[in-house]
Amino acid sequence: MREQGTMTKLYLIRHGKTEWNLAGRYQGANGNSPLLPQSHQDIVRLASYLAGHQFAAAYTSPLLRAKETATELVAALDTTIPLVVEPGLREVNLGQLEGMYFTDAEKRWPRLIDDFHHHADRYNASLINGESFEAVIERMKAAFANIAQAHPNEAVLVVSHGAALNAGINGALGSDLVHLKDRGGLSNTSTTILETLDGGQTFTLLDWNNTAYLDRESDPTDTI
Repeated sequence: MREQGTMTKLYLIRHGKTEWNLAGRYQGANGNSPLLPQSHQDIVRLASYLAGHQFAAAYTSPLLRAKETATELVAALDTTIPLVVEPGLREVNLGQLEGMYFTDAEKRWPRLIDDFHHHADRYNASLINGESFEAVIERMKAAFANIAQAHPNEAVLVVSHGAALNAGINGALGSDLVHLKDRGGLSNTSTTILETLDGGQTFTLLDWNNTAYLDRESDPTDTI
């Protein structure tokens, strides 16, 4: 039986759109590029959407694009909640893919790229000296659980990255690798909400990839 009275909600935010997102380049755990001008406005829109909620803290990936998103979001919410850097929330290490254009990577490793996006069970990260989905899921689940245990009966903001969040969220929900991509991708400045009643051992999905508050047409480069 689940212990009652320990509900925690994680508001999982993908960072604002960057120049490399728009250009179709892999950033991964080591690459980075600046947020686009529109992303600063999107973060304000996100803050307006979240304004009715009380958050105990904000956690962010250590990567610059996520830290900037988290810092601007907390400022726009006009709150004094602590902003904590959590290394486990970093993006997937994509090895040799980092910095490459999607089109160039597809030409060099067509099967690997298809597996990365559509067949997580077949993805062989060792071919590019990258990080496996299994490893990403384990560190993301551990980060989610640590955050949940630190904030019983509270709501928390969590700012991370598209591929890492997708793997971590679906892994936390119990999806195996064959079905890891079934829910589709996550868009820049999107909100996905998880709830746990047992300190992060199990989670329920309350909302997935919500971007309605951005009030603009979606672009294919928004989502991974």
